[in-house]
Amino acid sequence: MTTPAGTTATAAQVTAWRNAVVVAYGASGLAFASWVSRLPAIRDALDLTPGNIGVILLCMTLGSFASVSASGLIVLRLGSKRTIRTGSIMVGAGLLAAGFGTTVLASPAATAIGLAIIGLGTGSWNTASNVEGAAVERALGRHIMPRLHGAFSLGTVAGAGLGAAAAAVSLPVFWHLAAAGTVVAVSVATAASWFRADATPVAPERSYSPDNFEDPGTGPLPVIAAGTTSGGVPLDNKRKIARAWRDRRTLLLGVLVLGLALAEGAAGDWVALALADGHGQTDAAGAAGYGLFVTFMTIGRFAGTVLLDKYGRVPVMRWCAAMAVLGLGVFVFAPVPWLAYAGLALWGLGASLGFPVGMSAAADNPAMAAARVSVVSTIGYAAFLCGPPLLGLLAEHVGILHSLLAVMVMLAVSFVLSPVARKAG
Repeated sequence: MTTPAGTTATAAQVTAWRNAVVVAYGASGLAFASWVSRLPAIRDALDLTPGNIGVILLCMTLGSFASVSASGLIVLRLGSKRTIRTGSIMVGAGLLAAGFGTTVLASPAATAIGLAIIGLGTGSWNTASNVEGAAVERALGRHIMPRLHGAFSLGTVAGAGLGAAAAAVSLPVFWHLAAAGTVVAVSVATAASWFRADATPVAPERSYSPDNFEDPGTGPLPVIAAGTTSGGVPLDNKRKIARAWRDRRTLLLGVLVLGLALAEGAAGDWVALALADGHGQTDAAGAAGYGLFVTFMTIGRFAGTVLLDKYGRVPVMRWCAAMAVLGLGVFVFAPVPWLAYAGLALWGLGASLGFPVGMSAAADNPAMAAARVSVVSTIGYAAFLCGPPLLGLLAEHVGILHSLLAVMVMLAVSFVLSPVARKAG
């Protein structure tokens, strides 16, 4: 096999590389679900009001957004392997600090600091994982990015299950999060030994027509060192980031991802409440509805590799956007509850591939992968972080169910922008 940088790697080396990247994605999901699953225990231990919880979570949100915004420069400076290792260690330390602040110090401020550290580690870690994942995807010659994001989803399922078990036996938050943080940091730091994206040179960037993103197939590119011009002169990392923010295709990819990321984020924050308030379901049934959404999103991610290999990015992204619109419409206007649950299944399938395909498309050119992935990630994170609160403000006027119709507008934009996901030359 040939690595993305043009050097030869054995099948066993690429397989080990892929498995190591899977560990990084799965551990990220495990870390996220570990602290989320213990939020009720954290609330009780610190005697927090809903407003206090919101402030503490805002600390993690701000840390994540700051980290993902700077992640392009971080990855270009450190490389994806060191960024992932450093990020996972920070997340492990943040879990430990959050648990210590909750159980030992009983201090909301200390817990908030721990969550902020988790956010700072997570943002750059996720961007670097997408750069590494896109590199192994190119080495394999298959669209495996959806399955890598599926590994993240499985990690969240495992973390939620372990969190539920810890709560059931009244395990103190400190010991639970300390154990989870240790597993995350050690497993990812070890798995990073098999990463290869930083180890070899990459091909320089070529220009492409905005109207034709297909690979022109003009033969192999000259191989140069990563982060240099064709003359071997190092490129300034800040210039790379600025160039990525001015690149038309990268920005359009960000908007494409934004619509589908908003569909995913809105479900996480509002589905349970929408089922309870809009469709008259119990709280337990509302939680089950979100579980249904996540299940079908995970199914879509694992099926995505086969679909993308067979049909390509553009048709699959169109189907996803259309399916998400259909599922969301059915969910909002369903006259009976069972039909709303069927809409959730379609919605989950439709939202499943937006982020992974967007990351793959942003990383088509290895030399600019870190810069462009960071731009698309930042725009996508904006949907996750800002979209749900804005929907909450809209819900004050039109109700939770009908506020979700705003998401359909962005999904329609994603449908129209699907061609920008075509592989760039």
